[in-house]
Amino acid sequence: MAWLVSIVAIIGIALVSVLTAEEEFYSDKYDDIDVKSILENDRLREQYRDCFMDKGSCTTADMKFYKEIVGDAVTTKCKRCTEIQKQNVDIITDWYTKNEPDKWREFVVKSLEDSKKKNGGQ
Repeated sequence: MAWLVSIVAIIGIALVSVLTAEEEFYSDKYDDIDVKSILENDRLREQYRDCFMDKGSCTTADMKFYKEIVGDAVTTKCKRCTEIQKQNVDIITDWYTKNEPDKWREFVVKSLEDSKKKNGGQ
């Protein structure tokens, strides 16, 4: 009987661990977004940037979603990102640091400031 209780306990702990781990990640609902094509399109790239920087409206559902998580993702080194989101952040970081480093620095500063505000100025 103790053997059965031990197995049930181990399974329960494993199940809770899996459920908890899944809760830590951002939704993968928009993981199919083609980040490279957005970066290559001046108009789209600026629309996304303006949305993230509070300089323009967020006109699509994916813009709104990513605006909510992008600052946290950058400041936490993407600890809650899916693998695809990590790859996308790397692609975006690489593109901006090579092509528009001033805009990237501006974004990072804003992300840090927003993170401080969100966490009570700590």
